[in-house]
Amino acid sequence: MESSVAGGVTSVGPGVPVVEFDHPDRLSRLLIFVKWLLALPHLIVIYLGGIVAAIVVVISWFVVLITGRYPKGLWGFVVGYERYRLRVSSYLLLQTDKYPPFSFEEQADYPVRLSVEHPARMHRWRALISFILAIPAFLVVYIWSIAALLLTIVVWFVILITGRYPKGLFEFNTGALRLTTTTALYSLWTTNKYPL
Repeated sequence: MESSVAGGVTSVGPGVPVVEFDHPDRLSRLLIFVKWLLALPHLIVIYLGGIVAAIVVVISWFVVLITGRYPKGLWGFVVGYERYRLRVSSYLLLQTDKYPPFSFEEQADYPVRLSVEHPARMHRWRALISFILAIPAFLVVYIWSIAALLLTIVVWFVILITGRYPKGLFEFNTGALRLTTTTALYSLWTTNKYPL
C-alpha cells in the first residue's frame, strides 16, 4: 500500500519505515550562514550517541542471533538514534529552519519525521548477513549523498537569493536522506523491509 505524504510518496505497511518531510514555504536567508555552527552541539551528540549505538548493536546482534527477537529497548534506542541523525542531517542540508530537538523520540510537530514499527520476530540469519545484503543500497546511498551535498551548495545560493527551497531540489535531497535512513535501519536489522 502506498500513501502520499508531504515531501514525496512513502510506502506504508507493517515494519516499513515511514520517513516524512514537510517542504518549507520560506527559509531564512541569514540562518543559512550559521546553521553549521548551530549544529555543532548536535554533531557532538551524534558522535557520542554513535558510540553507544554501536555497543547496543553488538549486544542486540547476539540477542537476535540467539532468540530471533530484537529487544524493544535496544531497538528503540537504535531507531531513535537514526531519527535524531535524520533530523540533524535535514537541518544541515537546509531543508528546515526549525532547530532539531535534542531527543531520540518522535516529534510530531517537527518537519522531519521517522516512524517504524517494532518487528515481533526477526530472522536469525539476518543478524549474520543483513549488512552484506545492504551493500547495493549503500552504493546507491554513497552516490546519491555526494550529489545531494553538491546540490546543497546550489540550494544555498538559491535560498540566499529567493528565500525558498525549490521543490524539485528539495525532493532530490529528501530522497537521499530517506534512502540513507532506511538503508541504515535495514542494515542494523531494525526492519525487515529492504530499502531499494
